[in-house]
Amino acid sequence: MFTFRAPTLLSLTLTSTTASPTYPKTRPHCSACNNTNKMPIQAKIGPSILNADLANLAAESQKLLDNGADYLHLDVMDGEFVPNLTFGHPMVKCLRNHIKEAFFETHMMVQNPEQWITPMADAGVNLYTFHVEPVKDVCNVTRQIQEAGMKVGLAIKPGTPVNVIEKYIDVADLVLVMTVEPGFGGQSFMGDMMPKVEWLRTNYPNLDIEVDGGVGPKTIDCCAKAGANWIVSGTAVVGAADQREVISELRNVVKGYLN
Repeated sequence: MFTFRAPTLLSLTLTSTTASPTYPKTRPHCSACNNTNKMPIQAKIGPSILNADLANLAAESQKLLDNGADYLHLDVMDGEFVPNLTFGHPMVKCLRNHIKEAFFETHMMVQNPEQWITPMADAGVNLYTFHVEPVKDVCNVTRQIQEAGMKVGLAIKPGTPVNVIEKYIDVADLVLVMTVEPGFGGQSFMGDMMPKVEWLRTNYPNLDIEVDGGVGPKTIDCCAKAGANWIVSGTAVVGAADQREVISELRNVVKGYLN
């Protein structure tokens, strides 16, 4: 049985933002579909390859996996939802052709996530995480993702209150709380996003909660203490002299708060 250590007051000096989480008093859920097969949560470390050398993406990705990464976090940007472009399903499919067994999560920072469900499923994606902000019918999108054979992740930007996704959490396999503004790597960690994570963990003890943005050895304790168990780390892992050591450190800190 999962036992969560209650969060304590954070004493770190961290980047501030004007966003403040909103905490709903009730827990409605989407009736269109329901995900009830929740397993006890585990610590998972997923390096973001946003800062990797795309010319050697397969080799760099395999190196991360060999050094202990649990999954690969693939950032997909369309230049519309966020002011940057990365890669699409052809690149993901190419990577899958070289890396057969790894767990792929695509973080869909796109204006129309519904458009890319089938292409990403065909490319071999396991977890399709999309931002709810531009979506009118979240349950319809989650249903299509499930029908395509992928797991569902719901993502929220720093300025999006947690109650926006409250009624959809029961249909999700994971919730991603952004700790930077999406679109660029190498930003400073927003510690004031942790109340969102704390609220999610308190109300959904078996939910996989992911954090992404500025996460590394200096900020992992803050994330783990709040209740995050899926950790996306880009520069801190990809650019590390000893990737295995950093991945192991991140995982051990999270495990320390799960036990």
